[in-house]
Amino acid sequence: MNSAFFKRAMHRGGAAFVLSALSASLACANSLDTLETFLKSAKSGRADFTQVVTPPAKAGQTTVRSKTSTGQFSFVRPTRFRFDYIKPFPQAIVADGQTLWLYDADLEQVTARKQAQALGSTPAALVATAADLSALQKEFTLEAQPDADGLQWVQATPKNRESTIQSVRLGLRADGAQVSLGKLEIFDAMGQRSVLTFERMEVNPVNLSVAQFNFVPPKGVSVIRP
Repeated sequence: MNSAFFKRAMHRGGAAFVLSALSASLACANSLDTLETFLKSAKSGRADFTQVVTPPAKAGQTTVRSKTSTGQFSFVRPTRFRFDYIKPFPQAIVADGQTLWLYDADLEQVTARKQAQALGSTPAALVATAADLSALQKEFTLEAQPDADGLQWVQATPKNRESTIQSVRLGLRADGAQVSLGKLEIFDAMGQRSVLTFERMEVNPVNLSVAQFNFVPPKGVSVIRP
């Protein structure tokens, strides 16, 4: 762009465009700073969540039916978290520091995997197990995105090409010096979209203990260890 053209562009609103672009760039950069603040300051937390899962449309399909679940989420960084699904069916995903447990009450079945091998490039690593931004960047390529819906957004793409996750968008809510989790948008390798919205999140609650992440398979259920 020559200097004469640049001057005309400035007079015709180009200045506003340049300033807007710079502002958007700064806002994006700040979302990575916000994520780092969350990882370092939120040593533990809990919240209610609503999850909406939408499968990819099949050939000739005009409408796709989504499935909605609700439950509670909690974590103690860097090795423990749990998702307790309440509706429509009771299920639990629990990481106790050594083992990742998946419990399906209806099927009367528990699957147990070694936690270290199962969590590397999963959404749980984004919010519950990474100690800081540099640790997260070992597993994900992180890209700051513009603010939207009152949240600051970061997109995370797994570096492991064999990951079942295509990408994750992480929405953070900054309230002064405190940062909490607002939303997760997960896109898997099969085209399915899962959106988790977190409400009433408590950061570093005093009565959240490590013992709450212990899991003992109920009597009579099948325990599978792949």
